[in-house]
Amino acid sequence: MPQPATPVTHEFETRALPGFAMLLFNLLWLIACPVLIVSSAVAAHRHGDEMHWGIPLGLLGIVVGVICLFGYFTLQPNEARVQILFGNYKGTVRHSGFHWANPFYSRSRGGNSRGPLENKAAPLSQRDVLRAVRGAMNPANSTKLSLRAHNFNSETLKVNDKRGNPVEIAAVVVWRVRDTAQAAFDVEDYRSYVQVQSEAAIRSIASGFAYDHGEEHEPTLRGSADEVAQALQEELQARLNKAGVVVDEARLTHLAYAPEIASVMLRRQQAEAIVAARQLIVRGSVGMVQTALAELEKQNVVKLDEERRAAMVSNLLVVLCGNAEASPVINAGTLYG
Repeated sequence: MPQPATPVTHEFETRALPGFAMLLFNLLWLIACPVLIVSSAVAAHRHGDEMHWGIPLGLLGIVVGVICLFGYFTLQPNEARVQILFGNYKGTVRHSGFHWANPFYSRSRGGNSRGPLENKAAPLSQRDVLRAVRGAMNPANSTKLSLRAHNFNSETLKVNDKRGNPVEIAAVVVWRVRDTAQAAFDVEDYRSYVQVQSEAAIRSIASGFAYDHGEEHEPTLRGSADEVAQALQEELQARLNKAGVVVDEARLTHLAYAPEIASVMLRRQQAEAIVAARQLIVRGSVGMVQTALAELEKQNVVKLDEERRAAMVSNLLVVLCGNAEASPVINAGTLYG
C-alpha cells in the first residue's frame, strides 16, 4: 500500500512593524494608562462615584502595554525569523534590524529533547524536567534561522570503493538555508539532517567510484577530483532539498586506503611506478642506441656485421638500462681476437 506523501511547506516572506516606532508608541501608551487611571479616580472622587469607567480601562491598557513589550526582536544580516502563531506558520521576516511583531508569536519551534515528558505515565524527576527545559531553550529550536554559509567537516569514514577495496574518506560541505519554512517544519532538526545525509552521500559516492585504476576513461576517486566533487554535490543537493538547504560546494578532504590494506597497496603502487619508469627508460635507451649506430655508420667510424651489431646493441642497452653504473673493460687484444 503506497504511503501518503508528506506535505511540503513553502516559505513566503512577510514584514514586521518598525521596532523603534512601536517602542515610542508603547512607551507613550504605558504613560497614558496611569494618567487615565489617576484622572478617572479624581473624577470619581469629585462626583462621588464608586468606580469610574476609566479605571478598569486604564488597568487593561497597562496589561496590554506590558504584553506588547514582548513583541520586539532584532535580526542581524543574513538572519531570518519564522512567525508561528498558535501552531500556524504566518510567514518569514528576512529584513535585518529592530522589529516588532505579534507578542503571541512563538519564540521556539519545539524540539525532540522532551525525553520522558512524552510518556505521561512515567514519573517525572527533577532532572527530567530540567532536561526538557534546556531542550525548549536550545538555540537550535529557536524561530531565528541563520542564512549564512555553514561548513560541515565529516568524520573519516571507512567505506568500500567500487572494486570492494576498503578506503578512508572524508569531505567538507558548504551549505546554507534557502527555504526557512522547509528547514523549520519539514525536518526535525535541519542541522542534524545535513550531517546525517552528508555522511550517507559520501558513502554512496565512494561506493560508486574506484579508488584508482578504473576502466578506460573511467573517473576515479584519486584521479578525478573535480568529477567526484560534482557528483557529491549533486547527490547532496538531491538529499537536502527536503530540508530547504542548498549546497554551495562539496569536496573530498581525505582519501586513503584503509590501514589493513595500505601496505599492500603501497607496494603495488611502487611496483607500478617502477614498471612505468622502466618503460620510459627502455624507450629512451632504444632511441639513444639507434642514434649511436646511425652516427657510427654516417661517420664511417667502424663497420659492423649483424652479429657484432647485435652485441653492441646488447651492451649499450645493458649500460643505459642498468641500475648501477657500468664498469668498462678495456680490450688490449685485436678487434676480432
